[in-house]
Amino acid sequence: MGDENPIRTLGDYSKPSHKGYSNTIEFPVGNNVVPLRYDTIRLVQNGCSFHGLRSEDPNQHLKDFLKLVDSLDLDGENRERTTAKLRNDILIFQQHHGESLSEAWTRFKDLLQKVPHHGIDLWL
Repeated sequence: MGDENPIRTLGDYSKPSHKGYSNTIEFPVGNNVVPLRYDTIRLVQNGCSFHGLRSEDPNQHLKDFLKLVDSLDLDGENRERTTAKLRNDILIFQQHHGESLSEAWTRFKDLLQKVPHHGIDLWL
């Protein structure tokens, strides 16, 4: 009968162990290959370059990258998510502090043009 609680030193606790952990990366099922054009790759490289400098904020880089990827509409699902976000932007539209009414109206009309199929009733 083995010892259920073996004596462990502090050094034993400081060594990393992968026992009980599994890989969290899941590979896609089926053929999920999306062909990328050269200009799309160049857009991502130019729009989201990160060099690891102290002056760069990695969290802001990640936010910018995710915003750019969402705008690419790689699989069609992004279109629905983007449309929902823009529709929400229309519904909660507010004039910015220091923004003239004319500028706010122009910004609002631009939002409406981005999503002509927003589904919001005209009276609203």
